[in-house]
Amino acid sequence: MVDIIHENATEAKSPGGIPFLLEAENVAKAFHGVPALRKGDLKLRPGTVHALCGGNGAGKSTFLNIVMGLLRKDDGTIKIKGHAVDFKSASEALGHGIAIITQELSPVLEMTVAENIYLGREPKRFGAFIDFGALETQAQKLLDDIGFPIRASARMSTLSLAETQLVEIAKALSFDADIVIMDEPTSAIGEHEVHILFAAIERLKSRGSAIIYVSHKLSEIFDIADEFTVFRDGEFIVSGLVRDVNRKELVTHIVGREVKFVEKERPNAGAPILLEVRNLSRNDEFRDISINVAAGEVLGIYGLLGSGRTEFLEAVYGMEKPTSGEVLLAGKQVPRGSPRESIRMGMAMVSEDRKDSGLVLSSSIAHNITLSALSLMAVSGFVKKQKEKEVVEEMIRSQRIKTSSSELNVENLSGGNQQKVVFARCLTTDPRLLICDEPTRGIDEGSKQEIYAFLRDFATKGHGVLVVSSEAPEILQVSDRIAIFKGGQLVDVIDGHGATQQSIMELAS
Repeated sequence: MVDIIHENATEAKSPGGIPFLLEAENVAKAFHGVPALRKGDLKLRPGTVHALCGGNGAGKSTFLNIVMGLLRKDDGTIKIKGHAVDFKSASEALGHGIAIITQELSPVLEMTVAENIYLGREPKRFGAFIDFGALETQAQKLLDDIGFPIRASARMSTLSLAETQLVEIAKALSFDADIVIMDEPTSAIGEHEVHILFAAIERLKSRGSAIIYVSHKLSEIFDIADEFTVFRDGEFIVSGLVRDVNRKELVTHIVGREVKFVEKERPNAGAPILLEVRNLSRNDEFRDISINVAAGEVLGIYGLLGSGRTEFLEAVYGMEKPTSGEVLLAGKQVPRGSPRESIRMGMAMVSEDRKDSGLVLSSSIAHNITLSALSLMAVSGFVKKQKEKEVVEEMIRSQRIKTSSSELNVENLSGGNQQKVVFARCLTTDPRLLICDEPTRGIDEGSKQEIYAFLRDFATKGHGVLVVSSEAPEILQVSDRIAIFKGGQLVDVIDGHGATQQSIMELAS
């Protein structure tokens, strides 16, 4: 039974008599007459991590943007330390001790890490000139105190996606804010960096700051959060103590129905080998890796950041050219460094970043679905429109893509539905092997389970799946076998049906 914490609006203090840092009640916002948030309620106590939970489209981002002053509310009240506020800008919110870490990264690539962290707040000499030495020293001390292994003098353009995410986190923490909003802060970082972040969060809590934490990774919520609030369809649903709710109950609150968790079955013993990778290497990224995937099998790859897992997938698919080794699909050698040939032979890949490399956001759903298969629908160089329309309609139906029209731009879809469009595009080429790099990054639990079910169904049809995930629970749920990567090498391949989170993390560490 969930312990409800949502109290009356007249209550200005928490049960311990300490004023709430943040009280929001009946916050509402509509865009062009369409409600995005109807009833946003949340109460934040000092020294706590409060998980704001909800599926894609639940109203979480709208609510946080209002709290941060990036949007103006239409209705409702927001109080900071008991005083009503209505921020007109993010600078006003910062002035009241609120900082945010967003999931959309926007670094100034030609500047250094130090310059990005303290942009607009640089230490000055003689009141006019930036003191670059002091700036770099100040930034490096912050990074060292947090435990982020990044040089303050490095240019942002040289950093990986994960390192860029860490810089964004450091920037938010540099404000010494009373309230820190973390919106999917671990979406691009590995297990080791997550532990570093959690240690930094504990330090924030100990000084009395509070964190509003948004993540689709439920394991993180149960690891770090003290309290939770659920939004669904733009409305407050329930609040409670994390210790009083289990995963199944929380998912039911988020989705609005009981979600059936996908069960995996063992593939047929003696199934033919579909993918064979022999002694594959690429420079210093990974070395001498040999694995195989049988027909009907899901092979998971697990490793910490820098283990070479993504680089390995890209070499198998042909996005990058390996320096040695070979890849065979159904016994035939796959040409090196040619995604076009990989597709022709029966491979398809779901890339790590759907918005950067998986989708054309400004194009229609229909165009994105058929992008990889237009040549298959063409006669004498002309695309058969009726055939294209039939393929699009079938993919929207089979992948359960929620949309009013296939002509809508894909940028208007939720994260879960965008990812379903990526899978639909892959399926139009009728692949035998599906390669997935972080296939559920940034999507809600309901959509995750649908994707897990799709992967299992794809494999049971005699196909193969090769999947990388930084989420140990995800790898354990979907994989028949798990290949453990560490430092660019294959450590072990273990049975996924008997593995535990502890066992795979110990092997990868």
